[in-house]
Amino acid sequence: MLNAKLALATNSEHQTVVKLSPAVAFGGRELVIIGGPCTVESQWQMETVATRLKAAPLQALRGGVYKPRTSPYSFQGLGIEGVEILSQVRSHYQIPVVTEVMSIAQIESIATSVDMLQVGSRNMQNFDLLKALGKVKKPVLLKRGLAATIEEFVMAAEYILSHGNSQVVLCERGIRSFDNYTRNVLDLGAVAALKQLTHLPVIVDPSHAVGKRELVTPLAKAAVAAGADGLIIECHPEPEKSVSDARQALSLEDMVKLVDSLRPLAAVVGREIVGSPNISHLAIAPR
Repeated sequence: MLNAKLALATNSEHQTVVKLSPAVAFGGRELVIIGGPCTVESQWQMETVATRLKAAPLQALRGGVYKPRTSPYSFQGLGIEGVEILSQVRSHYQIPVVTEVMSIAQIESIATSVDMLQVGSRNMQNFDLLKALGKVKKPVLLKRGLAATIEEFVMAAEYILSHGNSQVVLCERGIRSFDNYTRNVLDLGAVAALKQLTHLPVIVDPSHAVGKRELVTPLAKAAVAAGADGLIIECHPEPEKSVSDARQALSLEDMVKLVDSLRPLAAVVGREIVGSPNISHLAIAPR
């Protein structure tokens, strides 16, 4: 039995709903879809994403401003400039924003400008960071470590919960395997298990799981069928020009098609995607 006093469900009806905004919440009937680029590159880029996708509908935007990269020579993000871009897009388009925080020192400057703080896979067991996020009154998106067991994942959430923050959403994003055809192996069994073990909302990141855009839509559908409360998916106005994870990013048009394709499936599993799918009246932001 997991030694988790706060993360585990006490009964089948024990479910937490995490509010991202007055209109968007994880863990209810609505399927929450978060989309956007891996990395914030420019004001034009983020405004284009928001303009095209707000009415797709996407319920929130993602965009990294501090990027943990395998190579120290890779682009590390725009930092505080990127935070300011997210803040402006959030305010202008009235759409919630999610971004990653990598260190305790970054929390204060980021938390006032976004709606949800993401803990990336590499930081899932950064316990000092988890403790600090437990003291923040802001929802936390906790991604599973690339080699973490389900128990380790749940206990990472327990660190945040035990320090006072009950607003935690778990994210399955694939685990490392011997097979390198896909970037990682998406563990949908973990999604079903976490929905039974815990009372926390669970979403899926098919983009990082497979690393190939042509596989994202089938796995997004599978995640919804497996009981996920939402999805976080990478998309970009010009995918091939993305400075980070270009191979897995969808075009904005394909992102809209993906959301539309999820509607009948969501209905079958008792979910719904809230909002109008009509985007014909929206114009792309000028460069």
